[in-house]
Amino acid sequence: MTLVKAYAAQAADQALAPYSFERREPGPDDVEIKILYCGVCHSDIHTARNEWGGTVYPAVPGHEIVGTVTRTGADVTRFKVGQTVGVGCFVDSCMHCSNCEGDLEQYCENGNTQTYNAPSQDKKTITKGGYSSHIVVREHFVLNISDKLPLANVAPLLCAGITTYSPMKHWGVKAGDKVAVVGLGGLGHMAVKLAASFGAEVTMLSRSESKRQDAAELGAKHFVLTTDKDQMATVGRTFNFIIDTVSADHDYNEYLNLLKSDGVMILLGAPAKPIPVSAFPLLMERRSLVGSLVGGLKETQEMLDYCAKHNITSDVEVISMDQINEAYERTLAADVKYRFVIDMSTL
Repeated sequence: MTLVKAYAAQAADQALAPYSFERREPGPDDVEIKILYCGVCHSDIHTARNEWGGTVYPAVPGHEIVGTVTRTGADVTRFKVGQTVGVGCFVDSCMHCSNCEGDLEQYCENGNTQTYNAPSQDKKTITKGGYSSHIVVREHFVLNISDKLPLANVAPLLCAGITTYSPMKHWGVKAGDKVAVVGLGGLGHMAVKLAASFGAEVTMLSRSESKRQDAAELGAKHFVLTTDKDQMATVGRTFNFIIDTVSADHDYNEYLNLLKSDGVMILLGAPAKPIPVSAFPLLMERRSLVGSLVGGLKETQEMLDYCAKHNITSDVEVISMDQINEAYERTLAADVKYRFVIDMSTL
């Protein structure tokens, strides 16, 4: 076992603080990684504060991880010491169900192992994430990272990037489609960038007029202030796709009538409370309201390679580890463009 430094939440109502724990030694098919950067996802906050329930304390969040290989197991063939790699939202799965065999490990029928606050496949230990100096991960769940892009900006691709890329690929967003994005945060700014890179005509739907110029700079052709009823009326039955990235409580129904017939509204945020949905906007125009998690390992690597080829990264603000509690409050206040990333050398 190896003692590693970390930051952890000890209780739902306590600030994150320094913490040490033991990582397992690398097994035959494991990769040990020194963490260089770790993004701060809204899911980290939900978990640290037990807003979704089920948090096991002490909890070490973090699932947007970029680092350097420090050791490899005897059976590891894809990675070597010194290589730059990434780890995303989950670190293991059963590997034998139909979804795992179909490169959909994120939907493992027996339950994948998320990067933090989740039972390991042996059901004996709870995972601890990237707010730590090192992590040990099964080779299959480690990703190649291009050194062509700034690594701090790459880290959020492991969650925000793949969370937006995967549904757009699955539902077939293509050049010429009209795509609206709800919410210009960590997920939303990646949705705008990626949809625009696919050739879609992107509209930003936001409650904040201050986001107009930012959305345009990211690739949005249009901007609609959702608090303005007149502006909302001009985009009824307009969009092929709406990508809703908002995690705060909000009304899905106000957006459904903005879809064309056969339009698809994709939910990526996870509000803490259930939101009621009226059936009629769905029934009358054969619209779909769907959800999506992250992608599997094959698709995540595809996304990373696509972003490296097209020079797409997340816009980030790099912080030191001791700024994490302030970063949580600023994230909740939407006071970041658009993702905090921890420089783990400051741990």
